[in-house]
Amino acid sequence: MMISIGYRNYISVDRIVAIISPDSRPTKNMINGARENNKIVDATMGKKTKSVIVTNSNHVVLSANSPDTIVHRTKALGMKLNFGEDD
Repeated sequence: MMISIGYRNYISVDRIVAIISPDSRPTKNMINGARENNKIVDATMGKKTKSVIVTNSNHVVLSANSPDTIVHRTKALGMKLNFGEDD
């Protein structure tokens, strides 16, 4: 299943390893390393990066949505699909 990460950009929930804030020095170093290795996807449409999504393929996805917004959408999708619940 896919969730919106802003500006008509979507990511597969199954691929997400972490959703983090871009403000720390280690995160900035990770972004720069991904950029050097062509493993970065900038989905901000020129806006300020508010969250960094790390995928299971070691790609780094930049989003203009906050980490809280993306986590909320992930949880809402999980509730909609009733993950982990037996009927």
